[in-house]
Amino acid sequence: MSRHTAAQPRRPGLLLKLLAAGLVLLLVPQVNAQQDPRLPTTTSEDIQKFCTNIADPARDQRYLLQKQELEKLRSDVDSRIEVLEARKAEYEDWLKRRNDFLERAQAGLVDIYKTMKADAAAPQLQEMNVEIAAAIIMKLPARQSGLILSEMDPQKAGVISMIISSAANPNTSKDRS
Repeated sequence: MSRHTAAQPRRPGLLLKLLAAGLVLLLVPQVNAQQDPRLPTTTSEDIQKFCTNIADPARDQRYLLQKQELEKLRSDVDSRIEVLEARKAEYEDWLKRRNDFLERAQAGLVDIYKTMKADAAAPQLQEMNVEIAAAIIMKLPARQSGLILSEMDPQKAGVISMIISSAANPNTSKDRS
């Protein structure tokens, strides 16, 4: 093995690295606090002018982005309104058909009870919902309604009579709440 002296590095690669680093330092200009006289000087006034000059275009760009976002939201709302209006029209059509059916069914039901004897109609009406029974009895001729009510359980007949009288009273509120 050879002996290394103080002037001779232990690794030959280290010498190359040091040489490359020195070369880079020579090629890179030194950074100092002094500015190159060829470059224009920047003052706070120049900075203020620059900021003022770009403020309007930046504001305009923000407004444009906000306007685009609002237009997108408006189109979303408009499309949802269209869907809701279509559903509302469907519901109104369904409700009209339902009400027409109920009117025909109720008229047919009233016609059925008109032909029945009081002693046969009373037990059936007594088992119905009191409001439906009251509506049917109210549409029957007064003589037949009286006969049916006299054939019913007195308590049930009393409740039906109360419903009929409150329906005839103009001071009765239509609100059930």
